[in-house]
Amino acid sequence: MRSEEYAAAIGELAVRDRSERSRLLVTGRAPVETLRGVFTGKMPSAPQTSHGDDVKGIVEYSAVLTVKGRMVADLRVMWGPDPEEESLLLDVPDVAVESLMEHLRRYLPPRLATVENVSESAGLLTVLGPESGPTVSRLVTDGHVDADALAGLEEGEFLVSGTGQDQIRIVRTCEVATPALDLFVSGDRSAELWGKLTDLGAEPVGVEAWDMLRVEAGRPAYGRDMDESTILSETGLEGRAVDSAKGCYTGQEVVVRIRDRGHVNRSLRGLFLADGPIPPSDAELFQGDRVVGHITSAVESPRHGGGIALAYVRREVALGERVPVGSPDGPRAEVRELGSGWALALT
Repeated sequence: MRSEEYAAAIGELAVRDRSERSRLLVTGRAPVETLRGVFTGKMPSAPQTSHGDDVKGIVEYSAVLTVKGRMVADLRVMWGPDPEEESLLLDVPDVAVESLMEHLRRYLPPRLATVENVSESAGLLTVLGPESGPTVSRLVTDGHVDADALAGLEEGEFLVSGTGQDQIRIVRTCEVATPALDLFVSGDRSAELWGKLTDLGAEPVGVEAWDMLRVEAGRPAYGRDMDESTILSETGLEGRAVDSAKGCYTGQEVVVRIRDRGHVNRSLRGLFLADGPIPPSDAELFQGDRVVGHITSAVESPRHGGGIALAYVRREVALGERVPVGSPDGPRAEVRELGSGWALALT
């Protein structure tokens, strides 16, 4: 079944219910300024009207760190539902919600900002595949926003369709190695849109097919490829998650010290795996008899023509080096630098 889901996602039209994520709404007297020193990334501004009645905005990618630079969560941050009222909507992996809420309770003065889990009333669907743009244009915007305009969105840019409870935010996402649009909708509209999309032939995508596309895109997932033990600088996400021009934020000293004067002992890399069974997600990597890393996500990639993986690899292992997996005499995997299209570059 996952092969059908994968084929639809790269060749036609597919949809995924992002029930593995939660939405948190931050309101109060000064939510943006209060969270500026908590989030590592840029703070979003209110959506703007452009080209007629089109409302356009940005979803910013960010992280929350401890004072020692370890991750509490990664998340996407956007302006809240009312462009005239300052609030923030946070899109967070479920596995990080509890620790993030505890962290925010410690750092947010209630008189300035409060946080509420609004996941039941704010749904998230991802529409995938070459037909995602034309389908969303017709189904969601009634043709008001054409497919070319949706295709021209950069990662994180969004357009707003509708108002009030009918508002839908259409966001370009590059989490997966196929064209994809996130739809932030009300809870009632989420079920309705799911039904309309599947009636049109969109193939529902499960976690295995999603992970194939995610690993092909080289994107780590919180809870799989990073957690509370991970230093942000190990993940390679600083370019996306850190606003180096902003003022202080929790964990900044560690991030800046590593960037300017030091290094991390391990980094997230891609692996081209040997033919054979896909190794488990905790399989160790070796250099001689010494353990020099471990796999975090491993999948079969039909377009690559074999197994690929994300793994933490010690800095003494060179890019292009082939390291044994599972034991010192195990099948060898080639270490690669992650980046857009990393796994499909040779296909």
